[in-house]
Amino acid sequence: MAAVSRVIIIGWDGAGNFVQAAHTPHLDRLIQRGAIAFDAQTASPTISAECWGALMHGVSPDKHGLTNYKAEKQPFPDNSPYPSIFRIIREADPAAKLASFSSWEPINFGIIESNLGVHKISLPDREVAQAAADYITGNPDIGLLFVHLDVPDIAGHKHGYNTPEQLRAIEETDENTGIILDALERADLLEDSLVIIVSDHGGGGEIDTDHGSDHPLDKTIFWACAGPGIEPGTIMAAGLTITDTAAVVIHALGLDAPPAWEARLPERLFGQRAIG
Repeated sequence: MAAVSRVIIIGWDGAGNFVQAAHTPHLDRLIQRGAIAFDAQTASPTISAECWGALMHGVSPDKHGLTNYKAEKQPFPDNSPYPSIFRIIREADPAAKLASFSSWEPINFGIIESNLGVHKISLPDREVAQAAADYITGNPDIGLLFVHLDVPDIAGHKHGYNTPEQLRAIEETDENTGIILDALERADLLEDSLVIIVSDHGGGGEIDTDHGSDHPLDKTIFWACAGPGIEPGTIMAAGLTITDTAAVVIHALGLDAPPAWEARLPERLFGQRAIG
């Protein structure tokens, strides 16, 4: 496997797998360079804190214990047996540059641990994308960058999921993603970065303007990545979950996942058999 110098995760809140019906040239560009699953599954319940928590902490919500309310009101425990990807990297490298730019502040406040020296910014979508791009330009030695974009979920709650209004919000999110990808390319960082673009949940399964159920419209998400070791045109095998993202990140950076994690490295993603 070729060396990965950094991992960039771009989260599209509430986009499910509805991206297939939208015009997303920047996402398409990434998919052409790497791997895609349009049938990945998120955590249950299909709610933001539970799902982003699963991505970052490598376990299901019944273990990491996060809810939207908790993420808004209290920091994630520093001594949890389910450390985040940020904590794993920090413990392996005290000097690593770690950053999170989020349109939904509870990610920075309550999902990522507070004592790790993570550079955290919370702003609206376009501003957060530009701030992340500026950070990339000034910090090419970044180890892990997480960017959260929220407008697909906002549009879904207002207009319904997989509606023309939400698809336009997904297209806006793709434009914001392009700002970040362009910054990586200008800084000559794209080729040795693992870039993951993923949604936390869909919506419209039981209620047109909501999510939270195990209905396939709520539960099914897209998951895409490209970078060193990823064969262009890879279609991910069935069974990929949002939780597995944590294992992908840690493996790509050459680190060991905690035994308590449920996250598993998808088979053949980096040309290897399944690990876990």
